[in-house]
Amino acid sequence: QLQASGGGLVQAGGSLRLSCAASGRTFSMHRMGWFRRAPGKEREFVAAISWSAGSTYYADSVKGRFTISRDNAKNTVYLQMNSLKPEDTAVYHCAAGPTGSGSYYQDGNYDYWGQGTLVTVSS
Repeated sequence: QLQASGGGLVQAGGSLRLSCAASGRTFSMHRMGWFRRAPGKEREFVAAISWSAGSTYYADSVKGRFTISRDNAKNTVYLQMNSLKPEDTAVYHCAAGPTGSGSYYQDGNYDYWGQGTLVTVSS
């Protein structure tokens, strides 16, 4: 089970930190990712991190503003979001997938999904 938290309402330019806690099993050997779905839009990739945290990946739209990290001892992955923009408004989901299962950017390469947390950025 994956449970995302930390969403909320923030003004443009503000920051939020999302957390994704795993329970029931360990995901320390899995890739972890964040995806988001804005109202009326398709789900899109946001960020991902390898099992060792040695590699990170970002969508161009969030590069330089968002940072993904993980704490395998706590079975938790984080998404620090700075300089938020209204277009970042979406439901954010965390996901886990097997290491070595292809592109980090494709949602089809993730097997486990958590319930989302809503992020609303006001202008």
